[in-house]
Amino acid sequence: MREYLLTLCVTAAVTYLLTGPVRKFAIAAGAMPEIRARDVHREPTPRLGGIAMFGGLCAGLLVAAHLTNLKSVFEHSDEPKALLSGAALIWILGVLDDKWGVDALVKLGGQMIAAGVMVLQGLTILWIPVPGVGTVSLTPMQGTLLTVALVVITINAVNFVDGLDGLASGMVCIAAAAFFMYAYRMWFGYGIEAAAPATLFSVVLMGMCLGFLPHNMHPARIFMGDSGSMLIGLVMAAGAVSVTGQVDPDLLGQKAGGVREATHAMVPVYIPLLLPLTVIAVPVADLILAIVRRTWKGQSPFAADRGHLHHRLLEIGHSHSRAVLIMYFWSALIAFGAVAYSVNNASMWIVLGIVLLSAVGLVLLLLPRFTPRAPRWAEWMVPPRYRRVVREPAAQAAAAGEEGTVGAGEAGEGPETVPASLHGATAIGDRSRFVDRRKADSHH
Repeated sequence: MREYLLTLCVTAAVTYLLTGPVRKFAIAAGAMPEIRARDVHREPTPRLGGIAMFGGLCAGLLVAAHLTNLKSVFEHSDEPKALLSGAALIWILGVLDDKWGVDALVKLGGQMIAAGVMVLQGLTILWIPVPGVGTVSLTPMQGTLLTVALVVITINAVNFVDGLDGLASGMVCIAAAAFFMYAYRMWFGYGIEAAAPATLFSVVLMGMCLGFLPHNMHPARIFMGDSGSMLIGLVMAAGAVSVTGQVDPDLLGQKAGGVREATHAMVPVYIPLLLPLTVIAVPVADLILAIVRRTWKGQSPFAADRGHLHHRLLEIGHSHSRAVLIMYFWSALIAFGAVAYSVNNASMWIVLGIVLLSAVGLVLLLLPRFTPRAPRWAEWMVPPRYRRVVREPAAQAAAAGEEGTVGAGEAGEGPETVPASLHGATAIGDRSRFVDRRKADSHH
């Protein structure tokens, strides 16, 4: 565990330290696209944050290769090399897209090529354990197609959810933490060495996200761009393919010690592609809804819009930070709930806990519709959003900035003008008293 913590810290530190220089480079290189209609931010923000994340990935793998226990992963498996090759290709494609823009079909082709490169180096799904059937071995063509499909779906799911400051990096970090617990239990709990690469991949992925997150929290100083979102999506998919498609279910049964124990231990392995998808269930759901929505409208599935889950949270009244935290909550609930169920699927307390937390999540989703209002005598003690009468910011700006007319005087008089001394933070009550005083003077 200490070596994993060291790898995590090195990856996070390198990513964090590189992000500042990368931001300056992105500004100098002009990687600051104009504000689009679907964007939430209102100021041009540099991209290319994936450069720092790729540097953290390389640093984490380099350190792990020289540690006493983790270097065996590099000696007995080609999966780290396969990951690095695919990550380099997808990172280059993302950098080109962040700077000059790349057509959606070209990006899709690049994602498939990166996945194919990993398959050629051994990172592929070999078999699928199916309930009631047993272990189903896949032909090389079936394994290749299934691996490429999983990698492409995961990459685009993470890319689609990258719409708010800190959203994608935080959600992927939560997913990576849950996946680390799952893979670590497979390796050290049951002694299955084939789960070692996935454990390493999840630790490195956590470090990449944690190192970049301080620069990306609202208000973000830099965006990861496609160079970062596609990169972390590929690393997540590589870990999923490694642990679910190459761990032999029969070996797991032997290590568990008996048929009954093996049955409980293999709950997360029975549907090997389901657990990784539950880890990123929220991004995948957003991806599926986006494809259905755009196809139904006669648009391309890759056409951008403002119909994503995080956009809808903003539309119903959630603030930027609250929308991000709600997405974090659901990601953690689904990911850690799946892992907890795989550890002890017979415990009713786990099921009840998941149901209770789901109810809490629904309440949080509907919070803007049930915003409490304080009584008038206590309004001075609560924030403005909980008061019964709150002046809109636009009205405040109009009241503070208008220069002339506040109303007509007596018959024959022109409009009253507020002097400049009353501009700025003058309240409406002060303005009305000023007009009344002018009217009283005119009667005298």
